Amino acid sequence: MADSTVKNTYVKQQITDAMLNLLRTNELKAISISHLVAAAEVSRISFYRNYTEKEDVLREYINTLILGWHVEYENSDKKSEEEMLGSLFAHFSKHGDFYLLLSQRNLFHLLKEVLKTLYGPKPEYPNFGAYVAAYFSYGLFGWIEEWFARGMQESAEDITILLKNRK
Repeated sequence: MADSTVKNTYVKQQITDAMLNLLRTNELKAISISHLVAAAEVSRISFYRNYTEKEDVLREYINTLILGWHVEYENSDKKSEEEMLGSLFAHFSKHGDFYLLLSQRNLFHLLKEVLKTLYGPKPEYPNFGAYVAAYFSYGLFGWIEEWFARGMQESAEDITILLKNRK
């Protein structure tokens, strides 16, 4: 069992690395599954064992990055909204090449899905709580998207100050 987990992790890493490399020179729609698995040096069966569509590879990678940040943040002594936002924008700055690639390839909506899952409204929230969560998650995404669209001109610290002074 452990051997199959290691093998599957290897396959997923190969597919992810190949996807990111191919995206640097190709639009997602121009990357076929055949092209992807050939670049990853894995079988089509391996792809479909792990993913339904190409976007799933990117969703999983975004989830890995954001959840990695989330765990790191939760284990820190930072607890204010400003500290959380500063930490998040530092994460985006650290992984800027990847997020800029998403932006350039018109795939930034995949990040919105992750942020909405993490910070957006949940079915069990009362109406007002759901509206506040929607406001926060979509507003946060708007700041992030616009920051990347403008070439990340401000540092993560500068963005944090702008967010803090938004009130």
